[in-house]
Amino acid sequence: MANRHLSRSIVMQVLYEWDFRGGTLTDLEIEHALVRNAEEFAPGVNDISFMRKLLLGILSKKTKLDSIIEKAAPDWPIEKIALVDRNILRIGLYELLFEDRTQVPAKVAINEAIELAKTYGGETSGKFINGVLGAVYKELGEPGKDETSKRKTPHVPVDPKTLPLDKLGGAVVYAHDGEDVYLGLVHDIFGHWTLSKGHYKEGEDDSTALTRIVMEEIGLPVIPGIILGENEYVASHPEKGKMRKHVSYFLCEAPYQEISLQKTGGLDDAAWFKLADIIDLNMYDDMLPVITKAVNILLKKN
Repeated sequence: MANRHLSRSIVMQVLYEWDFRGGTLTDLEIEHALVRNAEEFAPGVNDISFMRKLLLGILSKKTKLDSIIEKAAPDWPIEKIALVDRNILRIGLYELLFEDRTQVPAKVAINEAIELAKTYGGETSGKFINGVLGAVYKELGEPGKDETSKRKTPHVPVDPKTLPLDKLGGAVVYAHDGEDVYLGLVHDIFGHWTLSKGHYKEGEDDSTALTRIVMEEIGLPVIPGIILGENEYVASHPEKGKMRKHVSYFLCEAPYQEISLQKTGGLDDAAWFKLADIIDLNMYDDMLPVITKAVNILLKKN
């Protein structure tokens, strides 16, 4: 609705003012800023309750939202993102993650944020916002994807082979402690236990890349073993556009010693789990076949 779009633009302006002043506005000053902007830029919108609810919700989830932005745009520290862009991202992410989807469908949250970026941001803002929110949308399993309307223009398929390649490696890290076998997993800010994963550097082979990736992420020396599976998909980079991402997953042996996060990048924990405990963890569906294959191999070895 037009009024909702206008209301979001008011919220964006208040967030911009709050952020520009270092987040130091008091609750009363925030309320005054909201009323002032609503009266000046949205005089026809008499009820500002939607604006207030959205604004206060975003401010209450600011730390969580910024952590997710850093995970979805790892090349862009939050302080390096333009003021307008990062506050539009906060609006879009909040509505995507925390609003009632019957009121604000996922696609509406993303499209509204893109429109704000086109209106108030720079030349590349819309593309950047679309890339970040699209990455989060994919992590969520693309809710409401089948509810979208038919395309107004014909879809022109892209040949993945023509896209630039971004190579990544993932590790199912395991260790022995007596007769017990453990898997070392990391926990992300979306609430899932998953695998250590990272980008290859130019010239690295599989063994060198996996050894470095695991050491940098969870501080464990590993010996990469057999490949467990591969996954390839097309994703959008905020600046580079569409890219072909190829992920190879390997079984990697480590000593059973302390495991801890060395860098966050959207992660908030790392831990060892006995094989029998894996089934109770919240994991991504596309990780289950890889981990299941690894567990079966380890059980046969044991």
